[in-house]
Amino acid sequence: DEIIVFKSLTKPEVREIAELEFKKTFKRTSERGITLSMTDRFKTKVVDEGFNPAYGARPLRRAIMRLVEDELAEAFLKEPTVEGENILLDLNNDGEVVVLRNQPTDASGGEDVEAKVEESVGA
Repeated sequence: DEIIVFKSLTKPEVREIAELEFKKTFKRTSERGITLSMTDRFKTKVVDEGFNPAYGARPLRRAIMRLVEDELAEAFLKEPTVEGENILLDLNNDGEVVVLRNQPTDASGGEDVEAKVEESVGA
């Protein structure tokens, strides 16, 4: 048997993998008539929590499940979605995930989005 040595993934490579996974989630939500978007700072948090050079992309999948899928599921259980709804995943000032409903699809992470996050969490 031969020993196969794999090159460790870099953070930019993990970011590319994350973008592919995000697209799958966008597709699943769009099939239900929901437009999902994420701010850059949210995506960065997912990549940061899912990056581990020793384990490749395995921790990334767990981070996506916890930060994206679980958060969306909890939000949908609290208040069912309606077709045509816009949902934005972002972070509040404490770095916690927030699910903002009926938001514009601009995920630039700019001032407008930050103001809406503060409003939605009562800051």
